Amino acid sequence: MDIPASNAVGLAVSVQNVVRRFGNRTIIDHLNLDIRRGEFVALLGTSGCGKSTLLRILAGLDREIEGDVFVSRRRGVAFQSPRLFPWKRVWSNVVAGLPVGGRKARAESALAEVDLAHRRDAWPKDLSGGEAQRASLARALVRNPDLLLLDEPFGALDALTRLKAQALVADLWQKHRQAVLLVTHDVEEALLLADRVLVMRDGIVAYEAMIDLPRPRSAGGIEFDRLRLQLLAWLGVVEPAVDKPDAGDASASKVKLVTHVHFGQATIQGASYDQNQ
Repeated sequence: MDIPASNAVGLAVSVQNVVRRFGNRTIIDHLNLDIRRGEFVALLGTSGCGKSTLLRILAGLDREIEGDVFVSRRRGVAFQSPRLFPWKRVWSNVVAGLPVGGRKARAESALAEVDLAHRRDAWPKDLSGGEAQRASLARALVRNPDLLLLDEPFGALDALTRLKAQALVADLWQKHRQAVLLVTHDVEEALLLADRVLVMRDGIVAYEAMIDLPRPRSAGGIEFDRLRLQLLAWLGVVEPAVDKPDAGDASASKVKLVTHVHFGQATIQGASYDQNQ
């Protein structure tokens, strides 16, 4: 499950020809995916397409698969539901499962990073939704992960709290530069945060967009809107537009299709994602 030594320098995730079935239903169908160390990747897709299943596989929570999965040994996970233990105070939740010794100091450091140090001794029932989600994020960060897996962590938050949480994650990623895989339904969120946005469909990564927008980002602008419409088209929300950029248009290389090879598998085209290496 861990990244082989030969790939350790460049990759945080390597998924090769993975299949996951539930009974007669194939949810993930010969999927291939690499995520580089330090890369922020967002994964979009309609409900039931396999996004969360893939994240659970990478987290080591689902091993009933075919194919090969290699991930960094140190990884943290945050879900849409904070999943805090109601009988433990916030700081104790953050370090749950860690070895004894210096745990409270580590918890306080992680809570400070998410601006929650003042709530370290609170009970989970006394936290707001945003505070609970920040506690969950601190629990993921306290392990100093090389790979951070986020499964719609802002989905249950109100609009204002969600914007603050997105900005927090962006700041934390800029500081630590771990690889991140963010599963989300929110196209704008994906464009605001990610280096690369993937669309999952029919059990594979069907489309990818490289996001070259400068940071910090804000929603809006010609390129942002163009990328948003293309992703919405691949999600079936808007009618696809015919995109025929000029050969000299610098934006032409920013979005590319993930093609199907002749034997039914999917591979991401480009030197950085050559599955034959």
